Amino acid sequence: MKITPDMKISQFIKELGNSGVLGAGRVYRATKLLSDMIKDPETKIFLSVAGPLVPGGMRKIISDMIKEGHVDVLITSGANITHDLLESFGGRHYRECGFDDEKLHEQGMGRIADVYTKSDDFEVFEKEITHILEEIAAQRQVTSIQELLHQIGTRISDEESILKNAADKNIPIYAPGIIDSMLGLQLWMFTQSNNLCLDAIADMHGLSDIVFDAEKVGAVILGGGLPKHYALASNLLKGGVDAAIQITMDRSETGSLGGAPLEEAKSWAKARAGSNLVTVVGDATVLFPLILAGALDLSRETQ
Repeated sequence: MKITPDMKISQFIKELGNSGVLGAGRVYRATKLLSDMIKDPETKIFLSVAGPLVPGGMRKIISDMIKEGHVDVLITSGANITHDLLESFGGRHYRECGFDDEKLHEQGMGRIADVYTKSDDFEVFEKEITHILEEIAAQRQVTSIQELLHQIGTRISDEESILKNAADKNIPIYAPGIIDSMLGLQLWMFTQSNNLCLDAIADMHGLSDIVFDAEKVGAVILGGGLPKHYALASNLLKGGVDAAIQITMDRSETGSLGGAPLEEAKSWAKARAGSNLVTVVGDATVLFPLILAGALDLSRETQ
């Protein structure tokens, strides 16, 4: 590999490709595959986001991908939705507050590795989301998770919000594990005195329609867990995804889904025979911005 002071990001990525099949080579292959997905109008891109990627700094990246038409379906955790809303309601994610967790608790702060939140911001979140839920419950008493998130997004004014931009672009967001989050806790508390029921099965109607209507599906999987499986399993009935990129730090030895190589999905028909699959091992908050920047640069070069 040769690095020069004035090289473009696409040139840098191409140099990584000269390393063969090691980590740098995988970054190149993932970048090339993502560029191909973005350029192909027949490919529907499923973006799967697990882990604390919104508090980890990727909120605007995901939001911009939606605005620019690079995401057709977003599948994520309730936690990432919660943290998107936290910022939409004026809260922040803080840096360099120390690692004395007992002291942080006394100060009303919660820690996510080296990212921090304030309980004061969550109090605002609780007040604002309750007001939104009251508006939604006044219109409907039973809703799918996807429709609930769409309705919330239509009531957000923050231009950098993932939920707002998805609602504006009519991009569906699925969060099958929404109850396992602060938003889920607020939903439960809200239902103690209000009528609102989530129909999780209803999400599969719209999601399966997207899968069956798509000529091809490409999955971009950041982290593992439930969002990864939901993205892959939703394509099971049509024979699996046509292409996929996975960025994970999980290991395969324990048999966990998060650490499973993408090739394993072929045995379940969650990835097609002959599908283009690339796994990159590492921190998605470092690697995905690099891969996305390279993919966008490569896409411009071929236009």
